[in-house]
Amino acid sequence: TAVSTLTLCRFNFAAKNCPCAFSTAAQQRSTGDECGPEDPRDEPRHPLSERTLELKASKLEEQVRDLTERYRKALADSENVRRRTQKFVEDAKLFGIQSFCKDLVEVADILEKTTESTERETEPSDPKPTLKKIYEGLSLIEAKLQSVFAKHGLQKMNPVGGKYDPYDHEIVCHVPAEGMQPGTVALVTQDGYKLHGRTIRHAHVGVAVESQE
Repeated sequence: TAVSTLTLCRFNFAAKNCPCAFSTAAQQRSTGDECGPEDPRDEPRHPLSERTLELKASKLEEQVRDLTERYRKALADSENVRRRTQKFVEDAKLFGIQSFCKDLVEVADILEKTTESTERETEPSDPKPTLKKIYEGLSLIEAKLQSVFAKHGLQKMNPVGGKYDPYDHEIVCHVPAEGMQPGTVALVTQDGYKLHGRTIRHAHVGVAVESQE
């Protein structure tokens, strides 16, 4: 009919003059056809189960306990090292002169024997009291030397009448126990010395023993 012919002519005219409208519609249909369901990977993941969370929490607690125990042991080891180092430093201060003291007590022995010898040779009736003056001078020197020893922690042992101690005494002879308990130190042939309570030279002693009839 005339109306249909007119409508068809208008459609052909619009397609020739504005092809973008039909192209856009075609693209939209093509795009719509290609779009499928959403990618499963884009879906939100399911939260961890309660059991899994409990296991992880338990594992973390165990790690915390282990690290805490290691930390405590490290602190204890560090404190032990500090104490040992401090003790080493203190001992070095106290006993650093030990070797010097061992040599010095030899001088004290000589001085003591010289004083005793001079005392025996001194005669009260001697008109020239030279030996007496020498003896008095040696006695003063000996007393001063022992005072210096004591000032620095060096002390002479006096074991006579005491029990024999292998850590302090060295037996050089045995004597009959006359009025003394067996095992008691009866005499001293060489003085022993201690430096701040540590024996640096053993006393040479004679120990009392029961007499054999």
